[in-house]
Amino acid sequence: MKKPIKLRQAQVWKQGGEYLRIVRLERLDVEYISTNLPTARKGRHHVVSKKEFCRLLKNATLLAPADASPPRIETDVLPATG
Repeated sequence: MKKPIKLRQAQVWKQGGEYLRIVRLERLDVEYISTNLPTARKGRHHVVSKKEFCRLLKNATLLAPADASPPRIETDVLPATG
């Protein structure tokens, strides 16, 4: 049995060569943008029912969210001698 999908605003899904980004998520409707690049801000807007959107995502892959901050690297800093 597959794990249930948890839809959230700003998720990016890859469907073939197209990327779908959820712009607005409501109880019954989903507004999303389809683009050719995962980071593109402009694209074709679509408004569909949640049921339609979930059917569309059947063979899609959820992309991991990009962290807003760069990864933090822990290092030991030695005091300067002089």
